[in-house]
Amino acid sequence: MTDEVTNQPPPIAGGNAWRGDPLLIQIAEDFSAPVRKDLDNLGRFVLTPEAQETARLANVETPVLRTHDRQGRRIDTVDFHPAYHALMRRSMASGLHSSIWENGAAETGRRHQVRAARFYLTSQLEAGHLCPITMTSASLAALMATPQLFREWAPRITTRKYDQSTKPPVEKTGLTLGMGMTEKQGGTDVRANTTKAERAGNGFYRITGHKWFMSAPMSDAFLVLAQAGEGLSCFLVPRILGDGTGNGFHFQRLKDKLGNRSNASSEVEFVNAIGQMVGEPGAGIKTIMDMVTLTRLDCAVASSGLMRAGLAEAIHHTRHRQVQGQKLVDQPLMQRVLADMALDVAGASALSFRLARSFDEAASNRTEASFARAMTPVVKYWVCKIAPALLYEAMECLGGNGYVEEMPLARYYREVPVNAIWEGSGNVMALDVLRVLGRAPGLFDEVLAGIEHDLGAGGPGTVAVLRAAMQVASTDEGSARILTEQLALSAAAAELKRMGAGRIADAFIETRLAGQWRTTYGMLDARHDARLIIDTLYPTTN
Repeated sequence: MTDEVTNQPPPIAGGNAWRGDPLLIQIAEDFSAPVRKDLDNLGRFVLTPEAQETARLANVETPVLRTHDRQGRRIDTVDFHPAYHALMRRSMASGLHSSIWENGAAETGRRHQVRAARFYLTSQLEAGHLCPITMTSASLAALMATPQLFREWAPRITTRKYDQSTKPPVEKTGLTLGMGMTEKQGGTDVRANTTKAERAGNGFYRITGHKWFMSAPMSDAFLVLAQAGEGLSCFLVPRILGDGTGNGFHFQRLKDKLGNRSNASSEVEFVNAIGQMVGEPGAGIKTIMDMVTLTRLDCAVASSGLMRAGLAEAIHHTRHRQVQGQKLVDQPLMQRVLADMALDVAGASALSFRLARSFDEAASNRTEASFARAMTPVVKYWVCKIAPALLYEAMECLGGNGYVEEMPLARYYREVPVNAIWEGSGNVMALDVLRVLGRAPGLFDEVLAGIEHDLGAGGPGTVAVLRAAMQVASTDEGSARILTEQLALSAAAAELKRMGAGRIADAFIETRLAGQWRTTYGMLDARHDARLIIDTLYPTTN
């Protein structure tokens, strides 16, 4: 019987990503009962076979660009599989694109944290469609620089309705927004942008130029950087004009990306596209950075969620797979690899939600405001950096089964690099840390005081090391990554300690702060109970 299947784990589908995550439940213990119930429902949905199949289809049936219709007219349309639209519809109905901006939200004071929990769980299902969700949510931060535009666009964005039709924005039931910064000659150096903005009268501008990488091209409008007479400025540019005609968007091609396949990313040329300035003339970078800060939080949260989902797959596999009569999870070496990985996922998740909390409290708490400004690039750097290596290791736990496309691990692995690259690569984040250190060193004094307090007895020694690293980095730009990683590890350890994570926090501190240089997983020694770490963070469900 050659087709008999033995020694293979049952499908992981059918569980609950919320109930199976003790750390997330602890993070959300102060959320209201309705929100926790919603997270319970979302956690159940994420692991249903139907949702998993929808995620698979959205990544297998990738977007297709149609530049012209059959008569040769430009239509510049991207067709998506219905699975993608289904994912967008559900995420927008849950308010992932709008909840932090809604008046009368039930979780006032915790809006960023509640949304982060939903975002974290949703990323475990499918992360590609979260790109337009992120940009839509974050775009409102930039639009606040021009209150008139905010008042005009915000009500249409916060409807919690997904409208995929190609119509003028005023005729749609819900809107999504994107952004266009990167150009082929500049990349991260947006000051080198050549796209031009010329006055067209009545407060409007005509935009002509190109963008090398503009994701979610079917968004209803885009925040675009272009050179005006006063310098690089930010503009809101709708894709469809009020009369239903296209607004000079000529899509050249879609990027053939490593991952993020459900989400289209395009090269576009603007030909006399009509736009309105957002923020002050010549202050384009400052204006759009308010948007970028929020997207960096989402990069960290999504990377944490993807790591959580990938490691959950690996642990599920090893609990059912047998080698020489023993389950893989009972093998000492496998235990230590899994436990070591679990510590990183716990640290990354705790740190990402710590950043979300600082966003919630920044307006009323100076210490939290300092954390949000100083630590956003730190958190984004470290959490997004460790994700590819961790998901590769999770893949290896499954062997060949993890490497094939039928398993979601291959998709997770291809997905995570975009979070490290998008909205500031590693060096950009590290240089941002140095920029803060040079311009406002007092912000780090607040951050270090919090880390020292939360770490307890080990706090003074850790902070002394961090201050020494800051002193070196102040005169040696090349050491910026070392400082950034040390800050991230220390802050993650402090948050686990503050949460009362017990032996999990102790193991993280000893191996990440006090340990020797580590290049692979499985470096725990016998002092740490590897099985306890695994079963605490990933309780057995079936």
